[in-house]
Amino acid sequence: MTSFDAIVIGGGHNGLVCAAMLAKSGRKVLVLEAANEVGGAARTEEFYPAFRASNAHILNRLHPDVVKTLELEKHGLELSSEHMPSIALSAKDAPLTLYGAYGESLAGASVAEQVAWKEFRAQLLRYAGILKPMLSRRPPDLGGISLAETSALGLTALSLKRLGKEDMRDFLRMLLMNVADVLDEQLQDDRLKGLLAFDAVLGSHLGPRSPTSLLGLYYRLTGEIGGAPGAQVVPRGGMGQIAAAIAAAAAKAGVIVRTEAVVNKIRIENGRAKGVVLENAEEISCGLIVSAIDPSSTFLHLVGPREIDTGFVRKVKNIRNQGDAAKLHLALDCPPEFLGVRAEDHRGRLVIAPSADHVERAFNPAKYGEFSTEPVMEITLPSLSDPSLAPDGTCVLSAIVQYAPYKLKEGWETGKPKFLKIIMGLLELYAPGIGATVRHAELLTPADIEARYRMPGGHWHHGELQADQMLMSRPVSGWSGYDTPIEGLFLCGAGSHPGGGVSGAPGLNAARRILAARI
Repeated sequence: MTSFDAIVIGGGHNGLVCAAMLAKSGRKVLVLEAANEVGGAARTEEFYPAFRASNAHILNRLHPDVVKTLELEKHGLELSSEHMPSIALSAKDAPLTLYGAYGESLAGASVAEQVAWKEFRAQLLRYAGILKPMLSRRPPDLGGISLAETSALGLTALSLKRLGKEDMRDFLRMLLMNVADVLDEQLQDDRLKGLLAFDAVLGSHLGPRSPTSLLGLYYRLTGEIGGAPGAQVVPRGGMGQIAAAIAAAAAKAGVIVRTEAVVNKIRIENGRAKGVVLENAEEISCGLIVSAIDPSSTFLHLVGPREIDTGFVRKVKNIRNQGDAAKLHLALDCPPEFLGVRAEDHRGRLVIAPSADHVERAFNPAKYGEFSTEPVMEITLPSLSDPSLAPDGTCVLSAIVQYAPYKLKEGWETGKPKFLKIIMGLLELYAPGIGATVRHAELLTPADIEARYRMPGGHWHHGELQADQMLMSRPVSGWSGYDTPIEGLFLCGAGSHPGGGVSGAPGLNAARRILAARI
């Protein structure tokens, strides 16, 4: 029997990053992936013959240390130097467009609004820059804080002080505000406010007027591509190419990957991880287990409540992880034309969120288990940038649609056709004639995402990314540094710090933690 120094459960991008980092240190690492290929929700898949797309469709926060340490560019990762523009669509007015790295320039707005946006953007980036180092490293253990962690917190405090008295006061005042109030203070254009409000609450069970919703916008702006904060791109070959490049780096480091290997249990003896048991009853012994799947499944199903104290179990059961975002894929006979959008800008992200109030109205039904009748959405046409994703002359449309509650009151079997009809009606308003070009439509509700990607609640962050489930409280308070109450068991997925998105940061930080502890 082959023995391993570490077993990683889950072959999503974070699991692969962690595995590659551990293997580069000389450890023999096995990755167990339940699906028939690695990549998790970021893999590129055929949803209709010859049409391909990914559940994750835009890259805006791949950690630079992941790219550098794993030498991903040598393993097939190609990132465009051209940043995707963000186009705020409106049924009443011409579109408004943010060009460059999250709006380095603004087109379609008044001169006064352009000036206001330039000042506000600079402020947002300054404030996000204070939080960025905290999201890039292991959160401090407040119960036993080390000298290095104390020093890191001191540097954060120093950065805050360097903002100056007025900026420091504003940072602290705004930190837990709702994004709608902040936007109303700074801007006038509803189209711009709608776009920013949408970005702040994307993937969360929040509306723009929900307390702390501004944090979502900060989180987005802590991401970077090629050193440009807030930049967003689509890799050549789709988002799945990122996982493919990481998998290639892992293979070079000696990682062994087994697909269609479903883990049923983590074997525990005297409070310590001793190995895993697969669905086929195969047992693999190992004293270091790293889980890249969500914390709820890890502790409540693979470990089991009997192995953990009741207080910890209660905290895990209280993790909020029910998604509100659906994913739409359309196979189109030809590229659509959105009203008022320049031909070249169809390669960007097209956002239907006409105002912050509209986003709030879209959210309201989700509070009561109903889908939005006026949904907001982010649309991309990835095959325009990468023709390999669709046959010649045709087009792929990929969109994230909010709000679609995981637990729909009427049930998704009944509700899905109704919701799809509403979505297509909305698309027809902004891209007349698009309905007649649809060869196939795939709508993935949060329940579908859960089933396809083994992601409880269909939540891509593996748990709400809100103030009480971030930093030192992610996944739960007292256990935020990738360690767990089980000796030899660690977390490295999106449910751990700093959260979801295709960044690789949880996998990177977890590996560094394990290596530093010399486990």
